[in-house]
Amino acid sequence: MENVFLFAGLVLIFASILSLYRVIYGPGIFNRIVAVNVIGTKTILILVLIGYIYGRPHFVDIALAYALLNVIMTIAATKGIEV
Repeated sequence: MENVFLFAGLVLIFASILSLYRVIYGPGIFNRIVAVNVIGTKTILILVLIGYIYGRPHFVDIALAYALLNVIMTIAATKGIEV
């Protein structure tokens, strides 16, 4: 079962790398903001996977705090760049 979670983590890391490409070469600022938000969401999922694999439930608390910061950052960035 650990192999399944390891594979899922690797897929999430690969998807984050693809999103990082969009952040660097994105056609517009809003596409870049969404890509950063996607990377943050995938990081949250990776944290939850790590917590489940190692049996550390406090990783879920850290993931929730990071999710809250991710949402606040996205709202602040889009408000700051309003056209």
